[in-house]
Amino acid sequence: MRYRLLIAAVCAASLVSAADWQQLFNGKDLTGWKMVGPGRFAVEDGMMKTEGGMGLLYYTAKQFGNTTIRVVFKTTGDRDNSGVFIRLPEQPKDPWYGVHNGYEVQIDAAGDEWHCTGALYSLSKATRNQKPAGEWNTMEIVLKGQLTTIILNGTKVNEFRGDQAVPERKQWYEPTRGPRPDSGYLGLQNHDGRSKVYFKEISVLK
Repeated sequence: MRYRLLIAAVCAASLVSAADWQQLFNGKDLTGWKMVGPGRFAVEDGMMKTEGGMGLLYYTAKQFGNTTIRVVFKTTGDRDNSGVFIRLPEQPKDPWYGVHNGYEVQIDAAGDEWHCTGALYSLSKATRNQKPAGEWNTMEIVLKGQLTTIILNGTKVNEFRGDQAVPERKQWYEPTRGPRPDSGYLGLQNHDGRSKVYFKEISVLK
């Protein structure tokens, strides 16, 4: 009897947990999303897939703050490159807007600790925890005021506060330094024509 009650409680908790997430990608098309830049995201077998050149796909309906963003993705090669943009103060007009005006949570298994998956690109380093190419990864991005916490496959890999010290900017393509808002639009990066990254879930905690 106790075993059956435990199973029922676990199932009920799972249902509540699933209901707490708002799915931003419907698995069929890009309703609610808009692309800027020459690259594109194709929808294939219920997944988004990066194609073409540099581009930024962003969710248009609302800004997000004090929430958790969950992204489930996989790469197809060791040097695939992409990212999740957060804290964008305005809807972007070009593919570089997210790099310089928000934070890019990196997806790149080949990058160093400042540029690998889970890092805030060139601002805050991450510890490595990405699965091999072809396997699904779950990244949770926790926004709480100016605090950003990155959890990759169940392990915290990065924590960054907006006013903490960051490395000196050395290249034009690195993000401009400075504070970002507590809330903002979110987006996905299509980095280049060689990279092929799949996304099967983008959701936010209600």
